[in-house]
Amino acid sequence: MLNFKNISLRRGAHVLFSDTTFTIHKGQKAGLTGANGVGKSSLFAMLLDQLHVDEGDFSMPPGLEIAHVAQETPAVDRSAIDYVIDGDKGLRQLQQQLIIAEQQDDGLKQAELHGALDHVDGYTAQARASRLMNGLGFTAGQEQNTVKSFSGGWRMRLNLAQALMCRSDVLLLDEPTNHLDLDAVIWLQDWLCKYPGTLLLISHDRDFLDSITDHIIHIEQHRAVIYTGNYSAFEKMRAEKLAQQQSAFVKQQREIEHIQSFITRFKAQATKARQAQSRIKALERMEVISQAHVDSPFNFCFPAPEKMPNPLLQLEETDIGYGDNIIINKVSLSITPGNRIGLLGPNGAGKSSLIKVLAADMQALSGKVQTADALKIGYFAQHQLEQLRLDESPLWHLQQLDKKATEKELRNFLGGFDFKGDKVVEIVRPFSGGEKARLVLALLVYQNPNLLLLDEPTNHLDLEMRHALSMALQDYQGAMVVVSHDRHLLRSVTDQLFLVADGEVKPFDGDLDDYRQWLVEKKRSSQEPKIEAEKGDSTVSKKQQRKQDAERRKQLKPLLNKLKKAEQTVEKYHAQQQQIEQKLADPDIYSDTQKESLKKLLAEKVVVDKAMEQSETEWMELEELLEQES
Repeated sequence: MLNFKNISLRRGAHVLFSDTTFTIHKGQKAGLTGANGVGKSSLFAMLLDQLHVDEGDFSMPPGLEIAHVAQETPAVDRSAIDYVIDGDKGLRQLQQQLIIAEQQDDGLKQAELHGALDHVDGYTAQARASRLMNGLGFTAGQEQNTVKSFSGGWRMRLNLAQALMCRSDVLLLDEPTNHLDLDAVIWLQDWLCKYPGTLLLISHDRDFLDSITDHIIHIEQHRAVIYTGNYSAFEKMRAEKLAQQQSAFVKQQREIEHIQSFITRFKAQATKARQAQSRIKALERMEVISQAHVDSPFNFCFPAPEKMPNPLLQLEETDIGYGDNIIINKVSLSITPGNRIGLLGPNGAGKSSLIKVLAADMQALSGKVQTADALKIGYFAQHQLEQLRLDESPLWHLQQLDKKATEKELRNFLGGFDFKGDKVVEIVRPFSGGEKARLVLALLVYQNPNLLLLDEPTNHLDLEMRHALSMALQDYQGAMVVVSHDRHLLRSVTDQLFLVADGEVKPFDGDLDDYRQWLVEKKRSSQEPKIEAEKGDSTVSKKQQRKQDAERRKQLKPLLNKLKKAEQTVEKYHAQQQQIEQKLADPDIYSDTQKESLKKLLAEKVVVDKAMEQSETEWMELEELLEQES
């Protein structure tokens, strides 16, 4: 249990949040939301004892194992899989103690340590680490590669795998999807749903938050407020709360206006002075309700393209790859006005390479790439953030695109991307990743393209900016091709999906849920045991194969039935937990007349939480057993 009581936290003189009270119970999964800079990461730093509260009290049970993702990865020669296993610090300590016991030829100590290793699943550590790496996109051949051989983004995946490897009580994840593709995001989502500990998650991915969290802690206007439910439930409750607040504000303003009018009219009259004075005191005692504030700092749109040739761009029998390595064979693709295409496919299948060829950022190996004379491409990719002039300002960058525009016009345009006041003329170097991404998007919008090519445009963007981008893209009149791990964005702005896989690009007949199922089936088929040639069994007939498959399904049926029953049990206890949480969120339950009801409710919560923990453990064990048997 993590208890926050009247917490105030500052960064220098700046108050992040104050007078904040809430509790995170064991096993809950809470999402932290709010604009960039409101204090989400600082809250994590406080939990890790890197920052201390300025006011109030924070407490948690002693001895909790807290895991988090390291922000830097040392360029070491250690193998990737050993680096991941290092996340289980308790295991590494036992292994080190065993080495010492063996050197001292202490048989009793060795036996004791082997028992301890068995208790912490130490003998399956290699397999567990391998599964984590596979889920995050690493191939089996990369497990023994040194950490320093990987690029920065892949090292962050190793850090994430290391945090997941830790047998933690509390897991802190700050934007874990930023360096992942859609496949890895879906895998991580499934893993976190089964995580038995307490999870605090900072994310700007709506679908990710919705699927995992059962509480939302929203930080706004220097207050952190906890809501029961996932992100969609939070949005609904917050909208209702803001509507009530606005109604109360309007009502109070009318009351204040009426009292003030009386004071103004009768303050000077002797017969009414006493009444006027009492109203002045009433105004002073009145707790002023603040006006509800829901305005987004972002306000921009794509202007209508000047010209829309048809087709805009065509690929004919095009091979895409690097050197002699062809990643995609014989691509034929025509992009016409109004096309809104989302690209799906496993990591490394060639989605970004295809985007680069379309953007003329990379040459095709063969075939034809035909472009219309009036084609005007707006290309967004992460490497473009690095091409910003770090010692220049946002205003300077925009002035390079339009020498004739006035400074006022450019300032107004940049204001739509929340670059206001002095921020417009500050140098880019100290900007955050989100601010740099917003600037690149601003430059792209200003150029008024008729074809947008977007490769992971939402990385580093907060929820408000993602929503603004989504709304702008929905109204965009040109054509677009998008690669994104943000499923909400893909659902909102695309109406065609293409699958890039197995060296091909072809229309995908289905939605994102169908793609998730496609990933499951592809992974399952890749893990199926190959026919053992050494046994001379390469001539197994289709009939024999069907018979073997049927027998296999028959053998697995009891296990599948147990797994289904376990899932139903978990869902039942989860529903009970939510019902109890809703009752505990009601202020009336804490009144003196409800003491007995509260006592019964808390006792019921203990029983349900324990049952939930046991059923989740059984569910995970059955999942692992099925994976091994399959």
